Amino acid sequence: MIETKDLILDKAKYDDWLPMYKNLWSRTESFQYMVIENSPGEREARSRMERTIAFQQGRESYLVYLRSGGEAIGFTGIAPLEDDTWEETGIAIGPDFWGRGYGWQILQALISRAKELGAKEFLYSSWEENLASRALAAKAGFRQYAEERHVREHDGREYTLLKYRLLC
Repeated sequence: MIETKDLILDKAKYDDWLPMYKNLWSRTESFQYMVIENSPGEREARSRMERTIAFQQGRESYLVYLRSGGEAIGFTGIAPLEDDTWEETGIAIGPDFWGRGYGWQILQALISRAKELGAKEFLYSSWEENLASRALAAKAGFRQYAEERHVREHDGREYTLLKYRLLC
């Protein structure tokens, strides 16, 4: 578990399927800058929660909860690469929670956790069109080192992925 001023990053519990569905997974706008699709129905959301719980086992992968009330509003995580390099594996919070500084709190918590695990370098990526994510990278002091063109598999959408690094 990781705590910030307003949030708690912790492992998913099955009962979180409904708030995750309501706050994030059913919201198409949440997935505009992701390679994965949303969950359009409650049945898929229940199944997605089961997959999320299994995926999180043994990984630095978390749901994002509001400290006040404990409601699940998103997900995030980090993963090791080679040597002393770690990368974020996504930061997603529901649109009703955008613009409150939660992305900043999550990113700072992820960087701190990576440092605890021995990171000397931390990598971050953002879709070129995702201005909020790019601003977050700039605010945290990341420097862009690469740009890659990709095609999202489920709908054929082309996008440019900007890759950033931060020395810890």
